[in-house]
Amino acid sequence: MRKRANLLATTFFVTTLSGLTAVPAQATFGYFEHGIGVQAEGLAGAGIAYPKDSLAIATNPASLFRLGDRLDVGVDLFVPDRGATITGNGAGPDQSFDGSGVKDFLIPQFGYTNTLNDHWAVGIAIDGNGGMNTSYATNPFARFGATGKAGVNLEQLYVSPTVAYRIAEGHSIGVSFNLAYQLFKGDGVGVFTPYSTAPGALSNNHTDHAYGYGVRIGYLGQLTPDLSVGAFWQSKGYSGRFKKYAGLFAEQGSFDVPSSYGIGASYRLTDKLDAALDVERIDYSGVPAVANTLGELFLGHPFGADSGPGFGWRDVTVVKLGLNYAIAPQWQIRGGWAWGSQPVRSSQTFLNILAPGIVQNHLSAGATWTSSDGTEISASVTYAPEKTINGSGSIPASFGGGEANLHLSEVVAGLAVGWHL
Repeated sequence: MRKRANLLATTFFVTTLSGLTAVPAQATFGYFEHGIGVQAEGLAGAGIAYPKDSLAIATNPASLFRLGDRLDVGVDLFVPDRGATITGNGAGPDQSFDGSGVKDFLIPQFGYTNTLNDHWAVGIAIDGNGGMNTSYATNPFARFGATGKAGVNLEQLYVSPTVAYRIAEGHSIGVSFNLAYQLFKGDGVGVFTPYSTAPGALSNNHTDHAYGYGVRIGYLGQLTPDLSVGAFWQSKGYSGRFKKYAGLFAEQGSFDVPSSYGIGASYRLTDKLDAALDVERIDYSGVPAVANTLGELFLGHPFGADSGPGFGWRDVTVVKLGLNYAIAPQWQIRGGWAWGSQPVRSSQTFLNILAPGIVQNHLSAGATWTSSDGTEISASVTYAPEKTINGSGSIPASFGGGEANLHLSEVVAGLAVGWHL
């Protein structure tokens, strides 16, 4: 049985790793995922103190001892609807643009955990940390002189080997070593070439790749029979530069992954009903390519410079609330709501035509069926209602003024199978 489980783990590991590096991802809090693991997704991502499957170690590495020995493999179908309008612009008439040239994305996920002894446990999670994709057949920047299609594709894959230590009964700490792989492609923004430190490394340079690293540290504790608390901190993901886009991103193509941290609690309300609550923070301000505003251009800092323009994103605070109800020995149902503060300023919508990560509310539901041999089959669905951000002084006067307005809605459907080993 153990040999067979190890073979299964190896097969799913390779398959999932290959799949994740082959598909684009787009997430729901800025460009971070709303939850990791199909069961957590059904709780709107709440899982810092409420691990449900082995992907939970990507949220809180200290979850290892709650999970025991198990293997999980799953996939999300992600369907975003994104686009923009330009109004009141002197370079052309009011116009709407559909950014959903690519409509559907499959995002696989993999998790494996193993308890070694009373004090040590290990595991690994593979997941798409986040990403962003837009694809405009009609280029919103064509009126300013850009040619061809426009859009971006950013993908972030995390491979996270994890170790946890039980410091006392019911209390553990854990650390994940995040090995990051990123790729990026940007098209149709050659209009900004005169404003770049490296005009040949700004647009339409095919896909570039970068590798990085970071850590995530977590704690999980059982304070009472009914109450658990948890916390995590994830360092910035230090990444190599996108050299093909050194004239687009600040600091010569630098694109680190923002740091994040959070606290959570879970409480058993009845014998069948559990509640989980998380509060998280994503520090987009720590990455100049994301945080710097377009206004840097008019302060003498061109694209690609150390203080060059970026998307002008703010830090994001996220609140997640989930309920899990055991309706029968073999069935659990769950639901949740999550909200995140708005990363995109109304004054920064012009460049964010390429990256409209603006949805805020998320409604989730899910269920798990457990077979007589302990195999779990889980499903979830999340809906992020359409959010619109109307620009305010967003298009510079040198580009004819007016406003760029953004919209985005999302549906995520997940399916996973888990085995207790």
